[in-house]
Amino acid sequence: MHFKNTDMKSMYKILVIMVILISAGCKKELNKEPIGLLTPDQINTDPKLNTVKSSVTSSYQLLSSTLNIIGQWGWDNGTVLRNDFILQDIASGDMQKKWNPDGDQAWMDEFSKFSFTAANGGFNGQWSYDYEGISRTNLSISYLTDPDIIAKIGIDESSKNRLLGEVYFLRAFYYFDLVNNFGDVPLLLKPLKSFSEAYDVAKRETKEKVWAQISSDLEQAKALLPNSKYADNAEKWRASKGAAIAMQAKVALFNQKWQEAITAITELEGLNFYSLNTNYFDSFSVAKEFADNEVIFAYDHQSAKTPAMGNGLCALAGWGFVAPTANFIKEFEPNDPRLIYTVDAPKQLVYKVFGELSDHNKGNEDAPSNKIYIRWADVLLWKAEALNEIGSSAPAIAIINQVRGRARASINAAGTYPPAGTLPDRPASSDKAQIKDWLIHERRVELGFESQRFNDLKRWKLAKSFLNTLGVNFQDRNYVYPIPQGEIDKSGGSITQNPNY
Repeated sequence: MHFKNTDMKSMYKILVIMVILISAGCKKELNKEPIGLLTPDQINTDPKLNTVKSSVTSSYQLLSSTLNIIGQWGWDNGTVLRNDFILQDIASGDMQKKWNPDGDQAWMDEFSKFSFTAANGGFNGQWSYDYEGISRTNLSISYLTDPDIIAKIGIDESSKNRLLGEVYFLRAFYYFDLVNNFGDVPLLLKPLKSFSEAYDVAKRETKEKVWAQISSDLEQAKALLPNSKYADNAEKWRASKGAAIAMQAKVALFNQKWQEAITAITELEGLNFYSLNTNYFDSFSVAKEFADNEVIFAYDHQSAKTPAMGNGLCALAGWGFVAPTANFIKEFEPNDPRLIYTVDAPKQLVYKVFGELSDHNKGNEDAPSNKIYIRWADVLLWKAEALNEIGSSAPAIAIINQVRGRARASINAAGTYPPAGTLPDRPASSDKAQIKDWLIHERRVELGFESQRFNDLKRWKLAKSFLNTLGVNFQDRNYVYPIPQGEIDKSGGSITQNPNY
């Protein structure tokens, strides 16, 4: 792309305004075209069927834990792999960076202390992954909603609808992560073909508008995706109607629309696609992937693929990363098998990440263990929470006990069952606060290391009180993370910072 008679300083300012779409941090990245801005040689005015299908498939990639999806070993800018385990698990007090703390990647430690600044690379990494994912979904949507392109590529109506439903779901999913982490964020809904278009979107929209767009995208996804457990039986990892409905329930829950959440979950129950697995670990076992009853949406890591599709978080575990805090371990009741299935502290093994009850995948950057984003136990606990909030105590407790019952009936990692009396049922109660405490505990032990805890603490308004008891300097401002400082600096003020950062 060439620009004549243009002041280079002004041109540079215009370029970097589009940092909402840049997966950068190291200087060499600034020489690349902004993510989302299509240069003339990238604009495909005559895409083929495989091009359109590939654009949809690539939209999933930013949900993976595969190493170096963006850049190459960009530790300082937080882009080596997706940072959910840092921004959620470490920040929540469940996880610490390493089994034996050291100075390696000290920026991660700042999340356990809330001592970070807006320049911390973790924010840039999450922002970059989400906006790159959004950029890819927008390109796919532009293809699949263009009547001329649809006519040219010869795709059948059902396949077109399914693919379009998938990318509407994914765009909503990425924006859900952004709005929960950062609050008001730029809202990008189409591919950008000029600097002027990029300039127009380099500003933050209100979180209310972002939530409305998330809801709109999920409604379209639900309508377009087939009425079956798997959107595609040949590729069961793809987003499904069940995943879209589950996300609708989650959006309602996070916005305290309790009855809407219950209605969506009741609809999901009516599909009869999902149930609790008999054994707790089946949701995470590589051997049971897409053959279990519980997983609703997961990223499908695969070994020996080109380009790589393995679970890079296993590689970090091999370097001593991904360890529990003492407070997290203490949360588990005696003999709860979910503890060792999550992490075997004496052996320093994180089975839930490895997907196997061994050390085989420890250090394996190409491990096939999936990243679970939504599963049925999580959904059931959403329903219990919503029921408790509207005063339906008995059914809320019944759901909590259902989750506990599955746990105590799970064979443990040693091949034996927990002793009698393990995880007894919660008794009848009409005490809303007591039931909420039971729910808070159950979510922490059931969903440990699944990158759910920090969002839970924030939406319950418990993050400050809980983390302060751990000696963490969490402040009110931390209920949203700072916009990456590099984005603020480069935009010249068109992208503003969150308060008190």
